[in-house]
Amino acid sequence: MSVETPAPVAEEPTSRRRTDRLLEAVLTQRIVLLAVLIVVVVGWLSYLSANGYLSGDYDFDYMSATLIDAVPLALLGFAELVVIVSGRGGIDLSVGAMVSLVGMIFGFAYGKWGWPLLAAVLLAVVVGGLLGAINGFLVARIGFPALIATLATYYAYKSIALVINDQKPINSPQIQDLYTLTGSVSVPIIGDYVPDVPLGVFTFLVPVLVVLWLALGRGTFGRRLYGVGTNDVAARWAGVDVPGTRMRAYVTAGVLSGLVAVYITAEFASARPDSGTAGNGLALPAITIAVLGGVAITGGVGRLAGVLLATLLVVWLNAGIILYFEGNTGTQFQLLALGVVLILAALLNGLTTRRFRGGD
Repeated sequence: MSVETPAPVAEEPTSRRRTDRLLEAVLTQRIVLLAVLIVVVVGWLSYLSANGYLSGDYDFDYMSATLIDAVPLALLGFAELVVIVSGRGGIDLSVGAMVSLVGMIFGFAYGKWGWPLLAAVLLAVVVGGLLGAINGFLVARIGFPALIATLATYYAYKSIALVINDQKPINSPQIQDLYTLTGSVSVPIIGDYVPDVPLGVFTFLVPVLVVLWLALGRGTFGRRLYGVGTNDVAARWAGVDVPGTRMRAYVTAGVLSGLVAVYITAEFASARPDSGTAGNGLALPAITIAVLGGVAITGGVGRLAGVLLATLLVVWLNAGIILYFEGNTGTQFQLLALGVVLILAALLNGLTTRRFRGGD
């Protein structure tokens, strides 16, 4: 009696497996996807620039100069990350209004009252934290929906910022001199090989990034925050102060908004009552960057690296659009491009679920 030998199973070609792994990484890892999109966008805009389709040179010097706009967007993106990760529909629509109000208070302290710069900055941080605490109290302690609570405080903070100085900006000589804080500087050690970088990257963005990385990735606050955002019932049974943790998330967002207020005041050499709410405001771009960076709107998921890469993608894409379209048309196409990128990210997420996670 003979035993049949099973037919050998053809092994999948190595190149096919590598391609599938690469595709899976792009579709399932938001950081990888954002890195690929940045390369594609920068390469495409560089090609257009080299062939004369843009009104200016899209090169490394130009890209480096545009980082001056990346600093406030990244900081507010981090603020939205912390709030959204806290769960229960966490969101903060008032960050732009807080920037406006804190900027005016900072302008009074440093530009009119003669406070030392460090004292005025500390005041801005404290006031921002207090405004964030009001949001946190309404959401975490009282139980108001975050969307309604922060929309209400958005209108309140915006109104106070407008009436506090009769809708007039504060542009005293002291405030105007702050513009030097946003100039470009040479990068230490490798400055001869790379373009100069806006000073705010080193004085605002990098320190905040390090502190948040330690707090969220290495500290107890981060573990509690992600635990609360993932399952607040389980976190409560584990002994976590759920309302307190969620409230501290909004306080953190307020502190970051206060820092952004100082930065924008220096950038525009003026404390303006609409600095965070003019046009489309700063809140919606910050929320968009956070979601694009992989922060799950349901809470419990989000990485600083994703938000940072999403900021670079948006800033460099917008910088190219401005060179392609003239006047106000460029601004409108920036909004269109932002929406297209978000839709693309959502479609890729859906494709990921169906192909790599067993969906139909």
